[in-house]
Amino acid sequence: MASPNATEDRQKSKRLGALARLWPFLSPYRPLLAGAIIALVLTACVSLVLPMAVRRVVDNFETGTGALLNQYFAAALGIAALLALGTALRYALVTRLGERVVADIRMAVFNRVLSLSPVFYERVMTGEVLSRITTDTTLILSVIGSSISIALRNLLIFAGGLVLMLFTSLKLTLMVLMIVPAVIVPILTLGRRVRRLSRENQDWIAASSGSASETLLAVQTVQAFTHEAISRAAFAEVTEKSFDAARRRIWTRAVMTAIVIFLVFTGIVGVLWIGAWDVRAGSMTVGSLVQFVIYAVMVAGAVAALSEIFGELQRAAGATERLVELLDAEDAIADPETPRTLSEPVRGEIGFHDVSFAYPARPEIAALDDVSLTVAPGETVALVGPSGAGKTTIIQLIQRFYEPDRGEITLDGVALDAMSRDAFRRHIALVPQDPVIFAASARDNIRFGRPEASDAEIEAAARAAAAHEFITALPDGYDSWLGERGVMLSGGQKQRIAIARAILRDAPVLLLDEATSALDAESERAVQAAVDRLAETRTTIIVAHRLATVKKADRIVVMDQGRIAAIGTHDALVAEGGLYARLARLQFTDGIAAE
Repeated sequence: MASPNATEDRQKSKRLGALARLWPFLSPYRPLLAGAIIALVLTACVSLVLPMAVRRVVDNFETGTGALLNQYFAAALGIAALLALGTALRYALVTRLGERVVADIRMAVFNRVLSLSPVFYERVMTGEVLSRITTDTTLILSVIGSSISIALRNLLIFAGGLVLMLFTSLKLTLMVLMIVPAVIVPILTLGRRVRRLSRENQDWIAASSGSASETLLAVQTVQAFTHEAISRAAFAEVTEKSFDAARRRIWTRAVMTAIVIFLVFTGIVGVLWIGAWDVRAGSMTVGSLVQFVIYAVMVAGAVAALSEIFGELQRAAGATERLVELLDAEDAIADPETPRTLSEPVRGEIGFHDVSFAYPARPEIAALDDVSLTVAPGETVALVGPSGAGKTTIIQLIQRFYEPDRGEITLDGVALDAMSRDAFRRHIALVPQDPVIFAASARDNIRFGRPEASDAEIEAAARAAAAHEFITALPDGYDSWLGERGVMLSGGQKQRIAIARAILRDAPVLLLDEATSALDAESERAVQAAVDRLAETRTTIIVAHRLATVKKADRIVVMDQGRIAAIGTHDALVAEGGLYARLARLQFTDGIAAE
């Protein structure tokens, strides 16, 4: 959840200049933008011509001929047709431009956050990121597709109307201009408060989205612990804070609008009063007064519209800054400017050289402390140890999800940070402890390991992972939809899908993080046989608590408090006694039974 203090800190930097960051997304569509501007200028100019026609009609109503009146009204119809055509064209072009730009922004933000390392997501909730991609881009769509064009049109009408008011009556125009400072002051003072409240409102919306996302992703746990009432209360609290910020923003904008409209139209009434006396004195025609009043109303309406749109622009400025924060977010992990490449074929030798590391969220606790380890090509190494010993950390560092604080990690002798992440990750297959299943078919979930794989290769990988039988038993076989996060599958079935995915990837390095922890004894034997065959020609690092898995490793690395406590075979480590022998008696008992 976004804290109030953090919200305040970010609010102080809000300014309309942030909208300038939208230009890189607008610039590729200059022809569309130019067309919209031309249509906008055309409609504004046509609108400014109408009062002149009205003046001529009024001044010649009694003295002019019927033919002349017909011409004036025919011209008015022509102007109305031109105005309608220009307005429709402006709407079509601006709306299309807004949809296109917002689609590009959404893709740019998604592409950026997809490439950020896990360090970023330790600070920012996924729900908040999704809120920015959806809610904030919707605000920008409203501005680009409507508010900015309306603002520019009203700005043109304001400027053009003001100039034509000067030509109509200098005295009355100067009186109108005396009202302008009184109108601008509330816009500036109350506008700042609207901007701050808009940002606060958006921050709380993002917080509520993050809260909802976290709760719904764990809905079974919430229900199992009868935590619904507390979760509802927590979500309601955040939602009410969002509403409270919105209520204060709406009230402030309403007050600002009321003040501006009252001042503007009070001025118009005053000017009309003085103009009426000028007409009686003969220094001004009735048509000229009507023309001036129409221009004054248009200018006043433009000012009122601009004050209204100003709040929308401020909200969009806040939304733009929130999105720019994601686009400009610095990644703790960066690819080198001139990356090195691996020699083909990749052998799969992994080296840890005096590696020390602490997670950014827990910098005072060493996850790894001066670890040195070399895994030879084709070797199978099992990592064992108590929880928090650093086993999974080794798996994460091999994929360069994090950067070691000291030391170096290599693949085939090349430092990972000297290569682009894509270059070495495509040579690694992973089966995580918590298998990730996408809301797609079983076939597509397995194909995730290698998108270009054929259906026959997918089926072969499923057979090797002991997944073929249960997949074919599903209603649509391999085309069965597995549901969000694989809700249609059991824990063991999810794990076998994940293993099939890794088998299909056919990478020289295989990382198994508790890969068989959710399998029953029969499935484990089948999967273990597949893993054994797969590991014969691959470098395999296994995090495991099952004796059946550990015993077959070429070497066992015993981890304790981020350090390597011992290395050896099962028999040698048991003979030594110590931590591994104790783990073998306690944690591996189930595995012995399975043997």
